[in-house]
Amino acid sequence: MIATHAVSMTWPNSARLRFPDIALPTGQTLLLRGPSGSGKSTWLALVSGLLTPTEGELIVGDQPLSRLTQTQRDAWRSMTIGFLPQGGRLSPALNVQDNLALVAFASGRTPNPDHQATLVRRLGLQGLMRQRPHALSGGQALRVALARALLLQPALILADEPTASLDDDLAGEAMALLQEHTRESGRTLVVATHDQRAVQALCGAQTLWLEAQP
Repeated sequence: MIATHAVSMTWPNSARLRFPDIALPTGQTLLLRGPSGSGKSTWLALVSGLLTPTEGELIVGDQPLSRLTQTQRDAWRSMTIGFLPQGGRLSPALNVQDNLALVAFASGRTPNPDHQATLVRRLGLQGLMRQRPHALSGGQALRVALARALLLQPALILADEPTASLDDDLAGEAMALLQEHTRESGRTLVVATHDQRAVQALCGAQTLWLEAQP
């Protein structure tokens, strides 16, 4: 699903970020670890095609990303990537139904109605579709964010610090939900974190350790 070779990224007036090679099969989980400044968020942006590496090759789902134009990468991303950002980042002005619809609108795609109905039911969101984020509990907001990431049935889920700022109960729920829904659907999961609770939950997963840059 993901293969990288000699990937590096150079920012203006900054040291070059060099990333270890990785080969992650479809349906597997990768734990992306490293201290702050080691490039975890940059690695996620590279794998999702939001950034182009200075050097090296990334292949995601048999697609060499360097061979795509920006327009092609945007279309590929909407078909392939589901993103669970730190804190969920639901739009406060929109209710749950519209937060989900926003993903489809931004991608130009129509979600499968049967899949959406099943996802809403399994995540217990049936009675919350008209609620805005401020009216949701932490657990409910977490489930909405996960539904949004899974809505378009992406092959690859990227989760950036999914347990940050969550209490122990919610952190456990976040990891259980991620693992359950990606495992059952055969999707590939990448979790970038330094939270030991997430690390313990993913014990046994393939790990890519990024070193702090000089």
